[in-house]
This record gives sequence, C-alpha cells and structure tokens, in this order.
Amino acid sequence: MLIETLKSLFDRDLNKLKVEIESYQNESQIWAIDKQVSNSAGNLCLHLIGNINHFIGNQIGKTDYVRDRPLEFSLKNIPKAELIAKIEDTILVVDKTLDTVTHEDLEKIYPLIVFEKEMTTGFFLVHLSTHLAYHLGQINYHRRLLD
Repeated sequence: MLIETLKSLFDRDLNKLKVEIESYQNESQIWAIDKQVSNSAGNLCLHLIGNINHFIGNQIGKTDYVRDRPLEFSLKNIPKAELIAKIEDTILVVDKTLDTVTHEDLEKIYPLIVFEKEMTTGFFLVHLSTHLAYHLGQINYHRRLLD
C-alpha cells in the first residue's frame, strides 16, 4: 500500500513541477530572485531533480547519477525545455526504481545516514515526498509572485 501511495504522490508532484515550470510566461523569470526570495524556481527545480535522482535513483535504484548539490543552487539560465526534460527523466527514474521496491525493503535501514541517525527506507521515502511538495509550493508561489 505505501509503495503505491508513494508512486502516486511522486508522479503527481513531479508532473505538477513540470506544469509549474511550463507555466512561466517569461522564461527568464524562472531564474528571478527578489528581496526575500533567495532561491529561484529554476534552482529549486534543479535541487529537487538532484535530490530525487541521488536519494532514490542512485541509492535505491543503483543508477550512475552523481549529485553536485552546490551546482543545483549556482547554475542559472538553463532553458525551460531542458528543465522539463530533466523532470521527465526523473519521473522515469522514480517509476522504475519504486517498481523494484518491496514492502520488506521499506522496513530496511536506508543505506545512507542523512539526518545524523538511521531511518527506514519507507520513512525516508515519505520524507522525500514531503520535501518535494514543500519546494513545489515555493515554486508555485514564486511563479505567481514574480511572473
């Protein structure tokens, strides 16, 4: 049940991320920051792509993805079409990876120490889903505020 729920939530929210990025009327605004908005939607999008590909794709799915977290926040002006392609690739990675996860896998300890303590894979996947939703809300607000 949890696996299907996670698959549904990741699919919903990654597709919503795609819609948010597509919805920018002025492509340059994806990278805008203003006063107290310190992260652009583009950088938050790159952060989510990096986060999910690292923690789900690489660690669970054993992909060859190598994360460069500082670049997620320093790269600028990536074309909208490239961001969308990266989101679509991430959706495929999540779907493929979660298709291999068993209920027993959810109860195992996640292979990395992330928050300075061990946690189950199931707990961490729920965290990653809420992390995605959190930043998705920021991107939505960014778009409505600055575009």
